[in-house]
Amino acid sequence: MRKAWAVGGACVGLCLCFVALLVVGTYAAAAGLIGGAGKSGAVALAKGAVPARYQGLVQTWGNLCPAINPALLAAQLYQESGWNPRAQSHAAAQGIAQFIPGTWAVHGVDGDKDGDRDVWDPADAIPSAASYDCKLAEYVKDVPGDPTSNMLAAYNAGAYAVIKYQGVPPYRETQNYVKVIRTLEKSFARPAGRVQPSRQAAGAIYFAQQKLGTKYLWGGEGTPEDGGRFDCSGLTQAAYRTVGIELPRVANDQYNAGPHPGRDELLPGDLVFFSDDLTNSRAIRHVGVYVGGGYMINAPYTGAVIRFDKIDTPDYFGATRVTEDGAKALPTDLPSSSAAD
Repeated sequence: MRKAWAVGGACVGLCLCFVALLVVGTYAAAAGLIGGAGKSGAVALAKGAVPARYQGLVQTWGNLCPAINPALLAAQLYQESGWNPRAQSHAAAQGIAQFIPGTWAVHGVDGDKDGDRDVWDPADAIPSAASYDCKLAEYVKDVPGDPTSNMLAAYNAGAYAVIKYQGVPPYRETQNYVKVIRTLEKSFARPAGRVQPSRQAAGAIYFAQQKLGTKYLWGGEGTPEDGGRFDCSGLTQAAYRTVGIELPRVANDQYNAGPHPGRDELLPGDLVFFSDDLTNSRAIRHVGVYVGGGYMINAPYTGAVIRFDKIDTPDYFGATRVTEDGAKALPTDLPSSSAAD
């Protein structure tokens, strides 16, 4: 829900100006394809993508060996537990890195050098995840192909299968696991160059534009039962659904549906996010659809209507350029927690 500093509703004349802006901005986004990608560099984490309490651990241990990087390690941890250090799965996997007891007994390390190896302590579990990844990479180092993809395949199917098939095995589950982590990696990495424009942006903007003036409804998804009303993430979910992309329901999960352009690189159709904690994407509480010129279409809060608002407010967190693969890679069945984090 947006705070009280959000700008009020726009007049009819201003709305007409923004309709023109949508058209111009969308064509500008398409033209941006000409620019191509910039030079690649060392992998750094996207702003706030990793909760601040774990960022140092992920940044440090994500450089343990050449087969991993901080964004890849972050993607694994998010996929496994959603950053929940008390997560437990039905298969008895435990902690933020979801080690099963037998694997932890062999591969758990005392990451914080406090004299114990605690699967529930991220200071041990995150270093252990990185260490285990690097050991798997060493096991399959002579296998042809991409070393990181082979390492991930070994994590899922075992090193023997990767060696047997001389690469990622032809198992649907394993191939999907590798694709999901490599895709999520792009969401956790700070872009090293230009982020490609979204092909579906114009359709998402068009849907949001048609909803201008609709009353806000907490939890609203635009269904007949909701009277066609939306809350913030319900609106963005519905907008991208019309172009064939299924986003998660809540704003902080939508943040991981693609790479993160900087403020000066925003294009129409990007999702823009807002939070009281600018160091933690899991604390995001509001989202809108960027339309250009420093404005978004959003469903602000109870009592307001879907409208144009400025994005440059103290709670602006960042943006996501939604991709179909990025949305598909997001976990839908994270382990449960027995205690609050």
